[in-house]
Amino acid sequence: MRPMHVVQPDTETFDLAAIRARLDDDWPAVNREIQRQLKSDVALVNSVAHYIIGSGGKRLRPLLVLLSARACGYTGDKHVTAAAIVEFIHTATLLHDDVVDDSDLRRGQESAKRVFGNEASVLVGDFLYSRSFQMMVEIGQMRVMDVLADATNTIAAGEVLQLMNCNDPDTTEDQYLEVIYRKTAKLFEAGVLIGAILADQSRAVEDAFVTYGKELGIAFQLVDDALDYDANLEQLGKNIGDDLAEGKPTLPLIYALQRGGPQEQLLIRRAIEEGGCRDIQPILQVIESSGALAYTVSKARDASTRAIAALDRVPDSAFKDALIELARFSVERRY
Repeated sequence: MRPMHVVQPDTETFDLAAIRARLDDDWPAVNREIQRQLKSDVALVNSVAHYIIGSGGKRLRPLLVLLSARACGYTGDKHVTAAAIVEFIHTATLLHDDVVDDSDLRRGQESAKRVFGNEASVLVGDFLYSRSFQMMVEIGQMRVMDVLADATNTIAAGEVLQLMNCNDPDTTEDQYLEVIYRKTAKLFEAGVLIGAILADQSRAVEDAFVTYGKELGIAFQLVDDALDYDANLEQLGKNIGDDLAEGKPTLPLIYALQRGGPQEQLLIRRAIEEGGCRDIQPILQVIESSGALAYTVSKARDASTRAIAALDRVPDSAFKDALIELARFSVERRY
């Protein structure tokens, strides 16, 4: 079967390292803060936390905190702590996700669950959550604590919703979108909102960042779910069809199920109900012939366009330009 290329990266116009470089010392300061806050007198905590934090990843969430704060004219240093908090919350969810999903791979290498076991992964995830709340107290702003506490609770509820949808072929597109908002977009939204709060911006600007973060997170997750059927291990860091193996009805499957013939629908329904990748090749063919990946990416492009439009209320700057570039990257990436 020929490969299903849906999006192509524009590598000449997007450079993540160049965006980080616009932040001068902010980015190295976040990395230093992460390392400082990871320290524990419990050796296993250090081992597991450093393993997953050091395993790569784009670290878009802390980057968004820094960019939004600077785009709003913030000149202090609390955005560095806030960026590290957001990364810790995200990392905690990854540790827990890999246990729930029984995943052996994370970012192209063995997951912490695979290396250290379920118990250590869950407990170190808890450590990162609790350390995050200690760091929120250090920032000393109630609204920042409110935003992050709400985000953490929303993410947890999203995990439960996804668990309820697993192995359910009758999951609707709206139910799927609610899950990805809660699980992914909410933390994007919280991160950029904190930048505006720290800079003491107006509610109008805060609302602009809320919209930007929500739509960016939705676009990012839609593309992630498309790439699960259109990428490879080296690009994405996980095996093709991992979502199917876990019985997750993501949008490419939902769309293909709605538009397939009776036999194709039966094939997809059975795959979702049972999990596993036994019928991965014929299912990939159905996904391709139905236009499911193109549809998923078109939804991502729409969300990215809405994210960029929301920034109209934000003053022009190199940091705003970087936020726009990240929104475009979210739908053009291959990893």
